[in-house]
Amino acid sequence: MRKEEIVKNRTSLADKRWVFAIGLAGLIAGAILISSFIKTANYSLLCSRLNSRSQAVNDYSAEPVQLQAILHYATSRIVPQQNIGEISVTFDVLKKRSPCNFLVFGLGYDSLMWTSLNPHGNTIFLEEDPKWVQTVLKDAPSLHAHAVRYRTHLQQADALLSHYRSEPSCFPSEAYLRGNEKCKLALTGFPDEFYDTEWDMIMIDAPRGYFAEAPGRMAAIFSAAVMARNRKGSGVTHVFLHDVNRRVEKVFAEEFLCRKYLVKSIGRLWHFEIPSAANMTSHDGARFC
Repeated sequence: MRKEEIVKNRTSLADKRWVFAIGLAGLIAGAILISSFIKTANYSLLCSRLNSRSQAVNDYSAEPVQLQAILHYATSRIVPQQNIGEISVTFDVLKKRSPCNFLVFGLGYDSLMWTSLNPHGNTIFLEEDPKWVQTVLKDAPSLHAHAVRYRTHLQQADALLSHYRSEPSCFPSEAYLRGNEKCKLALTGFPDEFYDTEWDMIMIDAPRGYFAEAPGRMAAIFSAAVMARNRKGSGVTHVFLHDVNRRVEKVFAEEFLCRKYLVKSIGRLWHFEIPSAANMTSHDGARFC
């Protein structure tokens, strides 16, 4: 999410990033206006609609984190790894679901943006590098982030797939996360908030997955699928997976998040809408898809 980008052409990239940063600040400002319009009470007549919207713009007070985000992105040449098209996929869902419970794997240059787009909701970030958590929180102390440890390594990806297919505690009908030491793909030892919250949206843009000893995103993808299937509330769980151009992300997405639940693909981002197991039309005790 933060360390995978290497600047190659500094002059041209700086110009592009400046334009992107301004556009991102505009996106957040637009979100503030949209939220104000949503709060307008009377839309019955055109005249009252215009008056109501005008009053909403005058009366609406942006949240501090939103103003901080606008200032940050408008004055910074450091921008999120995702491009504007990929960001817009998640933004479109946030416009409908916020305030909501939003879980983000990774902490980086986009974290302040995601928090500002869900101002009255619960947005938390899970990061593998404790030092990076401290660095980010120095500049953005309002972010809600946890340092976590993963049990997997990218080089184990194929072996973990074989393990899941033979370990009953990994089967979708039996899978759980907290304390599930038998299933090597289950995320264990995470903060209680991770397990106790029913997540409406899950963004998987970490942990690192570009060298053999990196944790890889295998467990994050598996665990997102388990949480989505175990959902008790109404509606689906929205799962966003970045870097699907890489083999492991793509293979694990097709194994656990399922092609049939893929609703949008933009750039390197896939968006899934996963129903709870209770609302699935068919069940397979040994496979997710």
